[in-house]
Amino acid sequence: MPGPRGAADDLDLAAVPLPPLPPPGAGTPGEAVPEQSGADAAAPAGEDTASAASPDERDTRGEPEPEPGAPDDPAEPEPDACEPAESEPEPHVCGPTGPEPEPDACEPADSEPDPHVCGPTEPEPEAPGADRTPAYGVPAPASGSVPVPVPDPGPGTAPEPCVSAAPVLPHRDLQALLGAWALSVCSAEETAAVEDHLTRCLPCADEAKRLREAVGLLHSDGALDLDATLRSRVVEGCLGRRPARIPIPGWAAPYDAETARLDALLRDIGDADWDAQVRLRWFEKERRTDRWTTVGGVISHLTAVDGLLSAALGLDDPLGGGAPLDPTERTEASWAAGGSPARAVREPWRAQSHELIRTASFAGRNVAETSVSYGSFALPLQDALVDRAFECWVHGWDIAEAVAYPYPAPSAAHLHLMIDLAARMLPAALAGRRRAGLAGPARDLVVPGEPGRSLHLEIEGHAGGDWYIALDSPAALGTRETAVAQVALDAVEFCRLVAGHISPAEAAAGQEGDREAISDVLFAAASLSRL
Repeated sequence: MPGPRGAADDLDLAAVPLPPLPPPGAGTPGEAVPEQSGADAAAPAGEDTASAASPDERDTRGEPEPEPGAPDDPAEPEPDACEPAESEPEPHVCGPTGPEPEPDACEPADSEPDPHVCGPTEPEPEAPGADRTPAYGVPAPASGSVPVPVPDPGPGTAPEPCVSAAPVLPHRDLQALLGAWALSVCSAEETAAVEDHLTRCLPCADEAKRLREAVGLLHSDGALDLDATLRSRVVEGCLGRRPARIPIPGWAAPYDAETARLDALLRDIGDADWDAQVRLRWFEKERRTDRWTTVGGVISHLTAVDGLLSAALGLDDPLGGGAPLDPTERTEASWAAGGSPARAVREPWRAQSHELIRTASFAGRNVAETSVSYGSFALPLQDALVDRAFECWVHGWDIAEAVAYPYPAPSAAHLHLMIDLAARMLPAALAGRRRAGLAGPARDLVVPGEPGRSLHLEIEGHAGGDWYIALDSPAALGTRETAVAQVALDAVEFCRLVAGHISPAEAAAGQEGDREAISDVLFAAASLSRL
């Protein structure tokens, strides 16, 4: 065993004799010079005293003197007993780790080297003639040169962790995440894991596609309001399979449909909406007139005027006996009575409308011509129910505007009946305005029932048609051959004019022919409106 080594700074380098050099040509040509160990290359001044000793000193220690020209023993020196054995790194370790405790200086390492470690490791001694280019791409220093020291990361510095792109989750967990992924509520890591899984799993990809399509249905841009014709189509389909034993007459169908639509609106609005201000409009004495009331006030008005039909059929009048016949007077009397909460007026109105339809259906043709008096004029029951359907739609439209509720027009068949009633009432309205001095004089009086001057009223749309309005006498017959003017209007636009919601000047009408006749007919249509 060699004796204890002195420290590098205790040696007197000048007093140490140098070993003899080999004679020229004694070495093997091209033989590689053995590399120095890590300790010798790093500190030449502290090399082993045994290798730097003189031949005499070697003899005294029992070591043989090397032969001239023989190379040094390339075998690596045994490690010092007090030097810690280098342990190779553990296998692949991902993630931050804390500083490992330093081994005891004299405790030998008994662990096998680990093949792969994330982070820097100590370089191993190189064999003679080995490639000096390390895996890091930085060339090692040439033999005999001063090595570049590697900076020590210092205690407590952990190697950089290995970060994976997406978490590895089992198939069951990924399948459970498909619903959340379809709703876009997964985290970024979960989204990456699910999308990576969908590229490899066809059943999950199909399920994810169906879930995404279902989510698209939850965000539909279409209106959620029911189709205005839904009820009539459902009833028609039911009656087509099993006809009613007592069907509703065709002339009562518009009133049945419009009261049902208005009742659906009233059921849908909140309690606060019943006190919303509603503007009622009509045309009176060459100008438009309006009045403000509440939703409950509008329903009270409809109940009061519908009472005229109840009285004509022998039913109870909601205003009692001796009530006036004029619609405006009845409305004022109903509003003056008041006393009921706003929402409480809906049930009596709906019960009254049901009773009217039931009674008209049971009576059938026997009551179709029953006269219903409005005070200043009268209508047969079949026309009076169409008139009440028209007013129910118009006031439902007023309420819908006040509470911001969609309210489309009636079906084409029912709207056609309303337009037909208004067109048949125009000759009498025109004659009344002429008597009041509000229309031009008659130009060509004829025998009742004979053709006379007329105006061609063309209503466009599915609910439209052609009507010929007698201009000089309500008893005259309007014909195509005797037409002196023509007016074209949209169906809903004409109904708005008849309801007094727009003035004759605002009606977007196509006009041709006698201007005076056109003006008289448009103002007569507006005069049909009332409160």
